[in-house]
Amino acid sequence: MDVLDRVVNIITLFGYWGIAFLMLLENVIPPIPSELIMPLAGFAVAKGEMNMSLAIVAGTIGSVLGGLAWYYVGKILGLARIRGLADRYGRWLGISSKEVVATQQWFSQRGYWAIGLGRLVPGIRTYISVPAGIAKMPMFQFLTYSTIGSLAWTSLLTLAGFWLGASYEKVGEFLGPISKIVLISLTVIVIARVLSQLKKNL
Repeated sequence: MDVLDRVVNIITLFGYWGIAFLMLLENVIPPIPSELIMPLAGFAVAKGEMNMSLAIVAGTIGSVLGGLAWYYVGKILGLARIRGLADRYGRWLGISSKEVVATQQWFSQRGYWAIGLGRLVPGIRTYISVPAGIAKMPMFQFLTYSTIGSLAWTSLLTLAGFWLGASYEKVGEFLGPISKIVLISLTVIVIARVLSQLKKNL
C-alpha cells in the first residue's frame, strides 16, 4: 500500500479527525506530503462528502499542532544541542550548524513574520518553528503567525483539490512554481536586510 492509499484510507475512515491527524504527522514527518492530504479533502468536498470550511479548519489545526511540536524541540533542546545534532546528522537533515546559528540570529532580530510566510514553503514549513522555539518566541505570537500561514496553505491546497477534482494528485505540480516564488522572495528579503545591516555597521 503506497502513501496515497494510506492517506485515502485514513480520511475515508476518520473524516475531519483523519485530516487533522495526517496534517499533524506531515509537519512532524515531512515525507508525508500535505500536497496529497488537503487536495484529497478538496476532492471529497467536490463530491459532496465533506464541508469545505470544516476540512480547512481540520487541516489548519493539525498543521499548527505539528509546528508546535517543532517549536518545543527548539525551546527544550536549545541552540547548542541543535547545533550538535546538525553537525552529527546534518547531511541527512540538509542543514549545517552554521546555518542553524545564522537562521536563529536572523530570526531573533526580525523573523516573527517569517513564521507565517515559511508555512507556505514545502521543506521550510516543517522546520521554521525550530528557530522560533530557540528564540523563545511568545506563544501567542507564534500561534498567531503559524495559524495565519497554515490557514493560507491548507486553504490553497483544499481549493486546488476542489478545482482539479479527480486530478487532485497534480496539485504539487500546480503549486511548485508558487512555492518557488515565495522561497525566492524570502531569500531576496533576507539578503537585502543582511546587506543593509552590513552597510550600517561599516
